Amino acid sequence: MTQAPSSPETVSPMESALHEARKAFDAGEVPVGAVVVDSATGQILARAHNRVERDCDPTAHAELLAIRDAARAFGSHRLEGCDLYVTLEPCPMCAGALSHARIRRIYYGAYDPKSGGVDHGPRLYEQGSCHHRPEVYGGLQETECASLMQDFFRERR
Repeated sequence: MTQAPSSPETVSPMESALHEARKAFDAGEVPVGAVVVDSATGQILARAHNRVERDCDPTAHAELLAIRDAARAFGSHRLEGCDLYVTLEPCPMCAGALSHARIRRIYYGAYDPKSGGVDHGPRLYEQGSCHHRPEVYGGLQETECASLMQDFFRERR
């Protein structure tokens, strides 16, 4: 399943997130990848893929791992000038963490009608109790992101 990455100069943030998702797939993890980008420079501050099984940690979602690393790299727990690219609509747990981190924008690939927390399920950012509402853009490279998830679960059935 692993594909050779493109040269760093030509890889978009979503391609980088897909590369991370493929690493998760190959490791037997649900194939979700995420990258945090400094919106001012375009520099990727952090990249991660799901490590729930490996770490025996139900919170080891790609988004949480990426924002933890990005906060260290950025030197602040507030990532106000940062964007997140992720291959799957964030779950409610990750959506909450992204709000607390003050992520500026979320770009995601595949929609998740069953477990999503942004455009499906609780729609966290539409709740009055949500203090920070990042801009959200879904459906980026949706077909490729969704196919990766479908292939992963098809192999396990």
